[in-house]
Amino acid sequence: MENSKILEILKSIKYPGFSRDIVSFGIIKDISFDNGIVVLKIEIKSDNREHVKTINEDIRSVLLKNEKINEVKILNLDSGSDQQNNSSSNISKIKKIIAVASAKGGVGKSTVSVNLAASLAQNYKVGLLDLDIYGPSLPMTVGVDTQPKISEEGKIHPIERYNMKLMSFGFISGNNSPAIWRGPMVARMTSQFFDDVLWGELDYLILDLPPGTGDIQLTLVQKIALTGALIVTTPQDLAILDVKKGADMFQKVNTPVIGIVENMTEFICPDTQKSYKIFKGNGAKLLSEKLEVPILAKIPIYPNLSESADSGTPFVMQDKDSKISQEFSKISNYLDGIQ
Repeated sequence: MENSKILEILKSIKYPGFSRDIVSFGIIKDISFDNGIVVLKIEIKSDNREHVKTINEDIRSVLLKNEKINEVKILNLDSGSDQQNNSSSNISKIKKIIAVASAKGGVGKSTVSVNLAASLAQNYKVGLLDLDIYGPSLPMTVGVDTQPKISEEGKIHPIERYNMKLMSFGFISGNNSPAIWRGPMVARMTSQFFDDVLWGELDYLILDLPPGTGDIQLTLVQKIALTGALIVTTPQDLAILDVKKGADMFQKVNTPVIGIVENMTEFICPDTQKSYKIFKGNGAKLLSEKLEVPILAKIPIYPNLSESADSGTPFVMQDKDSKISQEFSKISNYLDGIQ
């Protein structure tokens, strides 16, 4: 029986909690077939023992249904050690890795990411990784238009600005060329940001994820152990349905959702400083109750906040005493208490 036919059979098995099959996750490392016996070498980078057990059971069950297969032997290669320990030498000295996520675009996730990182950088060693390969925004929001240096060993030195270590696909490709990549290429680039970037010692690495639950998110949760995820949303009740999907993805892979950040809570008039509710609904409150996690901050709409993104200087560095800066300080203080 050819290996390609065995792979086709294995493609019918879904990775627990996801719609993708186990073959697309790259866990099948070697296949051999002789006299009705299939020997598989698999590598499941997850610290979830139930997932490992389920995959092993599903493999045996599916393969043994084929009349040409009499026995299935499975060798699990170092299952879970990479993710559980963050053993990659380039991220082993990072104390906390926080993902900033949203279920859809346009909710201000990247603005929250850069200002949260800048707020933390006032007291801690911080890195910020822009993982939105399809639309990187970090080069503009921090005013960087240079490429990172690469060592003789092929390692990448993150760009340093505003007391932060920064990395983005936009630094490498040029921010004006949108990327149209297939899933496996995205997965390789995502892995490279952890394997080949010299992050050094950090208290925090903030990950600005692309919206949704695509290939980058799947690669991420397989490769490293996240401290937790922050979910960015807006007040509209309609947004709850989308955000719940994103939160469910993290929970399925045992990554805790730390809290909710409600963006665009109200509009602050720059002339009078009066606030006005623009969006109806209590989306963040309802989501907080549903997920049983706190609302860590409510970020208002303020013209200077969006202007700061265009100017290349995070808002919290321009006006440290503003209400917006105080909200980001609340998140920083909360993260400080998480182990």
